[in-house]
Amino acid sequence: MSKKKIFNDPVYGFISVPYGILFQLIEHPIFQRLRRIKQLSLTHYVYPGALHTRFHHALGALHLMRQAIRTLQEKGVDISDEEAEAVQIAILLHDVGHGPFSHTLEHTLINVTHEELSTWFMEQLNEEFEGALSMAISIFQNQYHKHFLHQLVSGQLDMDRMDYLTRDSFFTGVYEGVIGYDRIIKMLSVKDDELVVEEKGIYSIEKFLIARRLMYWQVYLHKTVLSAEQMLVRTLQRAKTLARAGEAVEASKSLHYFLHFDLEGEDLLKERHTLLQHFASLDDFDVVAALKAWQHSEDEILSYLATSLINRRLFKLVFQKEAPTALQLAALQKELQEKFAYIEDADKYFLIKGKETNRTYSTAKEEIKILLKNEEVQPLSKISDYEIQNRIVAKNFLCYPKKVT
Repeated sequence: MSKKKIFNDPVYGFISVPYGILFQLIEHPIFQRLRRIKQLSLTHYVYPGALHTRFHHALGALHLMRQAIRTLQEKGVDISDEEAEAVQIAILLHDVGHGPFSHTLEHTLINVTHEELSTWFMEQLNEEFEGALSMAISIFQNQYHKHFLHQLVSGQLDMDRMDYLTRDSFFTGVYEGVIGYDRIIKMLSVKDDELVVEEKGIYSIEKFLIARRLMYWQVYLHKTVLSAEQMLVRTLQRAKTLARAGEAVEASKSLHYFLHFDLEGEDLLKERHTLLQHFASLDDFDVVAALKAWQHSEDEILSYLATSLINRRLFKLVFQKEAPTALQLAALQKELQEKFAYIEDADKYFLIKGKETNRTYSTAKEEIKILLKNEEVQPLSKISDYEIQNRIVAKNFLCYPKKVT
């Protein structure tokens, strides 16, 4: 019997990982960095318990993947030991490309998606491990001939979503997000190389979709969370503007690199090795340390934003159905200019407008497929009793310092 490493997880209990490449990857500095990146960015400003990390999430997703593989193999689905290990590697490393504060700063420090960065890190690790990650990368990029393996990593019912809904609801205490992940996994099967759900699991799927919608508006897009995240983005944008203008901006070596980073296309690819070196050293601590230092910056905009974030003096955020009118924006700009008369261009950083969208279920992507008792496969949208919302729900917002209106 192969020896295993046991992790005590507050959500699932004991998670076992076999010694070998999976454990070696967990021990690698690139993966250990995920301990220093919070899963839910600044959500702890609203839900104090939301301090779990991408490290927690990756282990949880790996645990659920192991359950899913076992379930499918028991139902006669052909998954070799090599394929099982590869799909576990793919889910374990699916988030290694996340930067500080996860999604919040994804396109602020560098205009590359975390999925692309994850692929680059996997390719780097593949060189270190002498090609042992080749199949995992192929599955991650949806290039492997067994499509259902990719669906387990990235799809409408992937192990990523199963874990983050379960884990995020646990740590926030928002129980509307609780899903029956164990039953859903038990209902999984494969038909014609497509991941399907047995018909008797359809109500668990409907509950999963409802829970995901509620978590988005109650947690991920909560107005106070969104305010804090928008302020963090503006703070980093201001720091980058100052740095590129030749101003001295205090930052760690790796954060300093990205404050000055301005490459696109082929130039970016040429710098890929250096970029990954700095990115592998970058985490939440770099940004928090910078925010603490920037409180004392001579630049009044950077100082105001950093101080507000450190002390949780957050901007007011108002959702509204329609996009803000020119008259509405002009009135707010005037009030901001009066309140912050001592700060030039205050309204450019202190008046934030935008729009957030969400949909319960997308039929534009690969639909969730239901395996009926007669072995016929139907998309969920055609057979569900629940009227699934395919339409996009959009909310416009305005965000600005309190006591301005």
